[in-house]
Amino acid sequence: MDAFDQLLAGYRRFRQAGWADQRSRWAELSHGQAPKVMVIACSDSRVDPAQIFDVSPGEIFVVRNVANLVPPFEPDRARHGVSAAVEFAVTQLEVAEIVVLGHGACGGVAAALSRRFDGAAPGAGGFIAHWVDLLDEARERVIAAHGTGPEAVRALEHEAVRVSLANLRTFPPVAAREAAGVLTLRGAYFAIADGVLHVLGEDGRFAPGV
Repeated sequence: MDAFDQLLAGYRRFRQAGWADQRSRWAELSHGQAPKVMVIACSDSRVDPAQIFDVSPGEIFVVRNVANLVPPFEPDRARHGVSAAVEFAVTQLEVAEIVVLGHGACGGVAAALSRRFDGAAPGAGGFIAHWVDLLDEARERVIAAHGTGPEAVRALEHEAVRVSLANLRTFPPVAAREAAGVLTLRGAYFAIADGVLHVLGEDGRFAPGV
């Protein structure tokens, strides 16, 4: 059985159990969505927000990309996938919370730290390099404090969450709603090795969630 056949087999199990068990929920969702939370997560196959937070269909609005990064607000003519998702979640769905979810063993963060794709052409690593260079300033701080070993990788994974939160606040609709008290920004970090979720506190540190 190839990979796509396995997906189809999973779909059949879903139709027989998951969809059938929540048929009324799916009927309700067919008329629209009203999630209260947006989650910005990594594309990493090991970090599924719906699984980590054990939510039902329709509860979270999710955008995933390499290293769970949010670029700063850039009102130009380029195509901005993450920015469009943020704009939609905030201005159309009017979510009450945005959670940036980082994770351990992040390949995108490791690439930012090592700069392994610097100088590569688009299609050969160049797109990755230009995406993770959003972490360049944080990278310099991390290397100065921790070097380039495992401690530095974890520190930069934490910094990726902080950078994305800071960049979210450059979006006028986000800043306005946060100032009005109708939108809350949160940071979290999932440690794959032990399955523990860490939450970014008001003191700027990550601590295991309770």
